[in-house]
Amino acid sequence: MNQAIIDSKKAVVSEISQKMKESDSSVVVEYRGLSVAEVTELRRELRKEGVELKVYKNSLSQRAAEEVGASELVKDLTGPNAIAFGKDAVAPARVLAKFAKDHENLVLKSGIVEGKVVSVETIKELSALPNREGMLSMLLSCLQAPVRQFACAVKAVADKNEEGAAPAADTEEAAA
Repeated sequence: MNQAIIDSKKAVVSEISQKMKESDSSVVVEYRGLSVAEVTELRRELRKEGVELKVYKNSLSQRAAEEVGASELVKDLTGPNAIAFGKDAVAPARVLAKFAKDHENLVLKSGIVEGKVVSVETIKELSALPNREGMLSMLLSCLQAPVRQFACAVKAVADKNEEGAAPAADTEEAAA
């Protein structure tokens, strides 16, 4: 085999393994039967969420998976596959699962989430979670609730003291 071809294949394996390491979530899907228009629509939906969908040769993807310590992923890297890489741990799973509901030819297979190989069931569970901003707003509301309750209690006590103090002030004025 020509050395240039070997070097280019090594570069692709390195690219895939780098993307797997840098991504919070990598999801493998089979796209057999999707039209070009459907794949374009899927890529557009993923791009909105900052997710990149790439198609690689399975043999190169398998080598990259083994290189990053995700050898359990190798069994799912057969057939016409694409890998979605996302910086958000939930976004690829959410967008792909939603798209798969409307397009039965898109099949979720497995993936890597925060360095761990996960099954299709885990990906489907992740897809039910809100995005990062949604999770942060939920956390913020949980953190604000006790503070808000405390502030309401303090205000109620202050209002009660003002109501109790007002008649006493009137009584002092009447006595004077």
